Amino acid sequence: MSDAAAPRLWAVVGATGTGKTALSLDLAEALRARGRAAEIVNADAMQLYRGMDIGTAKLPESERRGIPHHLFDVLDPSDDAAVAWYQSAARAAIADSHGRGADAILVGGSGLYVSSVIHDFRFPPRDAALRAELEAELDRDGPGALYARLRDLDPATAARVDPRNGRRIVRALEVLAQGEATHGAALPDAPVLWHAPTRLIGVELPREQLVARLDQRVEGMWRDGLLDEVAALRAAGLEDGVTARRAIGYAQALAQLDGELSQADAIAQTQALTRRYARRQVSWFRRYADVTWVAPGADADELARYPE
Repeated sequence: MSDAAAPRLWAVVGATGTGKTALSLDLAEALRARGRAAEIVNADAMQLYRGMDIGTAKLPESERRGIPHHLFDVLDPSDDAAVAWYQSAARAAIADSHGRGADAILVGGSGLYVSSVIHDFRFPPRDAALRAELEAELDRDGPGALYARLRDLDPATAARVDPRNGRRIVRALEVLAQGEATHGAALPDAPVLWHAPTRLIGVELPREQLVARLDQRVEGMWRDGLLDEVAALRAAGLEDGVTARRAIGYAQALAQLDGELSQADAIAQTQALTRRYARRQVSWFRRYADVTWVAPGADADELARYPE
């Protein structure tokens, strides 16, 4: 098979609310029009979970235009999503798509998840018992004490970790306790692509437009029934896991259901956290080399003209 005909990997990345999903569908159709089959692989950590639909803006199957989608609804809310597990699962899905002669389009805004797939990331070992001890300490004492410990042990990694990101702090300490260097909570200095050829497409909006869009999206989540979704997920074990119950929007909806937040406060808190998350996403993806940055609704036919 010639290089031009060989299956390719595409990555459509950017902050939440920028229109990545719509562009990925348009790109898949544009590739199909050029005689190339294409399949979509999810790179949004929260869209891995069954039943987490409204709060993640998950595209319903009826709106997927007949394009195969992979790694949606593959975990229960009580499951813990790990990046190393995701890397293996996503690369297997991509390899399967390529085996069918189709291009794979990786779509999402979870920066470390995307990076783990498209770059040559190797993850250090895991220790479930140690991690459980650290997570119990996190639940008991909060992230501050653990972050101070990380800062003493590995100042370079601590400088790259959000002091409020308890899960990232726990993972770094887990790795250090096993005598390994941390994976750094960041891209390697000179990341190498896992699969060639790969094309990276970033979707962006001016900050003021993105903020308005995100605030409206959060208000729409509550109008569309997020509280009912979260109540059903709670009955299905949402609070038994570590990852899903802490998702932006879901944690605030749980607090509202428990009477700890008013609806107005739950919405406002979700909006503020979403804006902060979007800023981190923009910063993460801006570090990628060779990204073609486009506006929402960009010409997918033009993007499908892969540089030979």
